[in-house]
Amino acid sequence: MPDQQARRTRIWDPALRVFHWLLAILVIANWLLGKFGPNIMTLHFWLGYTIVGLLVFRVIWGLIGPKSARFSGLIYSPRRVLSYLRQMGRRSPSHWPGHAPIGGLAVIAILLALLWQVGTGLITDPEDFVNVGPLAGLVGSRIATKADAWHSLGADIILILVVLHIVAILFYRIWKNEDLIRPMLTGWKWVRRQDKG
Repeated sequence: MPDQQARRTRIWDPALRVFHWLLAILVIANWLLGKFGPNIMTLHFWLGYTIVGLLVFRVIWGLIGPKSARFSGLIYSPRRVLSYLRQMGRRSPSHWPGHAPIGGLAVIAILLALLWQVGTGLITDPEDFVNVGPLAGLVGSRIATKADAWHSLGADIILILVVLHIVAILFYRIWKNEDLIRPMLTGWKWVRRQDKG
């Protein structure tokens, strides 16, 4: 049960929630296809194009969407980040309105990693004459060939970020007794009264 200082507040809009869950499903599916899928990566490409569309939406939504979806709500001063880190180990919910300072940094890191991944995927040429990115011809063969290794590195970085994301969700649920999954499903979150607005 939330403390007396928190109230249930609508934070995450439906578009952001749909984006989050679609992106999660597609990134996991595409990572698995990239690592264990067939040699001909047609489905991997199509899922990648869909991820590009989602990322374009997120960039637009981060500029014009509701307050909790905007990029300005993900970036905090170093002082605010350090202050949050000092209290993060407390065994009580933070009831932060939106993404907490560390969560905001994580969102930025994940979005940048995914932009890197789709960028390198679009220009990659693994020299197998089949799985060539549609923009590989625009960058020259030397860069297109290197992009294949960069794309593979990006997949590893994304795996690390996804695992850290899941660990953070479990940390908040188990240690801080704060559910971060339900608000991303319903849009409603317990928020500390003085932080609202």
